[in-house]
Amino acid sequence: MDTTQPTLSGRRRFWFIFTLLTGTWTMSISQSSLSTVYPTFMRDFGISASTVQWLTTGFMLTMVVMMPISPWLLNNIGFKKLFLTVLVLFDVGSIIIYFAPSFTIMMIGRLIKAAAVGVLFPSYQSILLTITPEEDRGSTMGVAGLVMGSALASGPIISGVVLKFTDWHGLFLVFITVATILILLSFATIQDVMVSKPSKLDVISIVMLLGFAGILYVVNEIGKANVNWTLAGALLIVSILAVAYFTYRQFHLTTPLLELRVLKTVNYDLAIFLTAISYIALIVVTIVFPLYYQGILKVSPFISGMSLVPGAVFLSILNPLTGKLAEKLGYKQIMLIGMGMIVVGWLVLTLISTQLNLLTMILIAALIEGGNAFVMMPAVTLGANSLPNQLISHGTAVITTVRQILGSAGVAVATLILSNVTASQLKAGVPTLTANLHGYHAVFLTMLGVEIVGFILALGLRDERQTTK
Repeated sequence: MDTTQPTLSGRRRFWFIFTLLTGTWTMSISQSSLSTVYPTFMRDFGISASTVQWLTTGFMLTMVVMMPISPWLLNNIGFKKLFLTVLVLFDVGSIIIYFAPSFTIMMIGRLIKAAAVGVLFPSYQSILLTITPEEDRGSTMGVAGLVMGSALASGPIISGVVLKFTDWHGLFLVFITVATILILLSFATIQDVMVSKPSKLDVISIVMLLGFAGILYVVNEIGKANVNWTLAGALLIVSILAVAYFTYRQFHLTTPLLELRVLKTVNYDLAIFLTAISYIALIVVTIVFPLYYQGILKVSPFISGMSLVPGAVFLSILNPLTGKLAEKLGYKQIMLIGMGMIVVGWLVLTLISTQLNLLTMILIAALIEGGNAFVMMPAVTLGANSLPNQLISHGTAVITTVRQILGSAGVAVATLILSNVTASQLKAGVPTLTANLHGYHAVFLTMLGVEIVGFILALGLRDERQTTK
């Protein structure tokens, strides 16, 4: 029986959540703000664009492996020790990068930080859901969405401001300072809020988790030049077999590393795909739209980055409101509104085949990102509400892992379609601008199809307000 829920109230609860979300926000900033510094890294370390991209690719692969381990860590280590360990790893990783004499050393620091982020992202959601009564979870996760959404808006701004006054070392000095303050603050504010359930760590399952990283790696190689597809194909087959065995093993262990029996709950399964599909829309907007701004509208990289801010701010503002609305109107209704907004955004883009101006693109981005606010955190909350409390940590780990994998795959497919369609149009003798517009139109059409599937899935949700677990 779960006895942890009433242990936090008043100021203790406020400072607990404040420290938790500040740590999560800082790590989210660290994840998203680095791409603006890539040209500087390439110059300082004398590396190519394909090499510097490993700061993103390696980070992503490490996160995917660490996410499914988070439930075991929560159940065996205790949240206070786990949170402090995550902060220390993040701090150590930032320090290593700050003093890195070479790109290899920098990469080691980056992977250490990725391990910390991969553990924290599912864990913070599990903790918030555990300490919050079911009827208030929508509002609490809305606040969490506000924090994470503001990180999208703050990332390019913070990195831009810091880099205006100092070099890239200054950015990591900020992370080191904030992480150190949070470590000291955590001793007073963070406490264990989940019942400890010690179990043996299944090493074989951890090894099989590498299959997720292998699949994601091969997906991200699609469309790149000079790929050894014999080796990549072999890696893909081995990775798929590893994931299949991981799945089989979880259903046959007495105490699995990741409790996949949560997948037997229909509402939870729908919530997984809805949060992933909405995340695909969000991440494609943040990556493909800047390419459109720079390639079609010919704006500067700075203007391109700042053009993402209005949508991210709109997402941040809506997140806490959608949580409250979900509690009043029902999660199904809210997610149908959100998926409807996302579908309309991509539909407008597919109906207009001519060049769009910057303001129109910003407004459409805001519509799609606003729809995400109605879907992502409400889907996580609905999924948790569909599960017993003791399975929430496993449920959030599955959701975040699937979301990361499908989101990354979505970006890979979108960029592949963009490059291939544009190249085929150019080969056919079409003018460059028209060829590029055809490429983007194909991406928009693909995204419309994906999001229509999401809308159909939302129609299949059961309204939990009239049901009990």
